[in-house]
Amino acid sequence: MGDYFGKDTFKLGFGMMRLPHLPDGENDQAQINEMADIFISGGGTYVDTAFVYDGGKSEEAVRKAFVERYPRDSFTIATKLNARVAKDEEDAKAQLATSLKRLGTDYLDFYLLHAVSDDNYQQYCDYHLWDFIKQKKEEGVLRNIGFSYHGTPECLDRILTEHKVDFMQLQINYADMDAPNVQSRRCWETARKHGVSVTVMEPVKGGALANPHESITKIFKEYNPSASMASWAIRYVASMDGIITVLSGMSNLEQMMDNMSYMREFRPLDEQEQAVVKAAQDAMKRVPSIACTACHYCTEGCPMSIPIPEIFAAMNRNIMFNMIDKAQRDYARATEGKGKASECLQCGQCEGACPQHLPIIELLQDCASALEV
Repeated sequence: MGDYFGKDTFKLGFGMMRLPHLPDGENDQAQINEMADIFISGGGTYVDTAFVYDGGKSEEAVRKAFVERYPRDSFTIATKLNARVAKDEEDAKAQLATSLKRLGTDYLDFYLLHAVSDDNYQQYCDYHLWDFIKQKKEEGVLRNIGFSYHGTPECLDRILTEHKVDFMQLQINYADMDAPNVQSRRCWETARKHGVSVTVMEPVKGGALANPHESITKIFKEYNPSASMASWAIRYVASMDGIITVLSGMSNLEQMMDNMSYMREFRPLDEQEQAVVKAAQDAMKRVPSIACTACHYCTEGCPMSIPIPEIFAAMNRNIMFNMIDKAQRDYARATEGKGKASECLQCGQCEGACPQHLPIIELLQDCASALEV
């Protein structure tokens, strides 16, 4: 790998989205502080939060664990501006001042427009937020500007053509490299084509790859019985070109200690290890799951506006990773304001449109039984 922005950054980033909580719902600040101590003492520097995380408590936890306890130049803070929760342009821009106050700092090392996608890119333009963060960088409030992204490679190419950024954040993990609803590989290739370095979110796919299907676990364990499943996922992404750091949303001391055990002296995957991951990816394709490619042909004429591909994606999380609670939450989000699987009229329009010839009516019945609570 050649030189790129962020090449020498410690390759594990502390994602502050899934922090430990006390029984009353407040942050377990004592444990968070201990996690911060392990992170800093091991060489970690990149701390990632956002305006919307935990209703602002995440940014406050960063202040208490890092800003108030360590020299400000010994770590870097990344936080994000989310236009979707703003009432208007002024309200969106005001998030920066709120974040700075919560964090107890007068500058930010990394600042991102949050969760940009094909659907909301225009809103970020209409609110003039690209110009706003550029202006704040010129004023010295922001050191590096970018955006986190959940969209198609085509829209990403447009954004990177129209806007100059220092870095960006992408969802990348070995399960989503070629997944049609994520397209990690093509998005990463698009970023690198534009010479943009990448911070990585969801390297363990929301925890799914910490406990993958038994056929996948077996492949990893046969090669290295002592390595955790999460270590394979994080090291795989950290070994890619142009990666600044890999964010792990660590929820307790044990996860922090496990991640630091193999990232403190990070070693990229060698050829044999890359082959092991490839074998795991191939095995994942053989796990009996719903073979939906998320083309959305099925939804275009659905009289009940059922988000069929999103429902199948939630069901696959349960089938492949045995994560029924997460699958049910994904299902609830996907069907909010739309048709549920149980509301299918069995008209057959979807099955006639499906290029994969899936038995969609029957599959929706299975999804309704498993995911509707």
